[in-house]
Amino acid sequence: MKKNMGTIDRIIRVSLVVLIAILYFADVITGTWAIILGILAVVFLVTSLIGFCPLYLPFGISTRKKS
Repeated sequence: MKKNMGTIDRIIRVSLVVLIAILYFADVITGTWAIILGILAVVFLVTSLIGFCPLYLPFGISTRKKS
């Protein structure tokens, strides 16, 4: 796996994870929406930590700076 996520992309994803967690623990989102957004948050967190997004691969997208 070649990293294809830049720093800004990773920061945005982690920020969304934090926002979803806050909304969940404040009981703003519940039920099916909580499950869907929770799964999305886990995916965002994992991809941010490893720096690789599998959905970028087929489209040839990379937000990482060229060195």
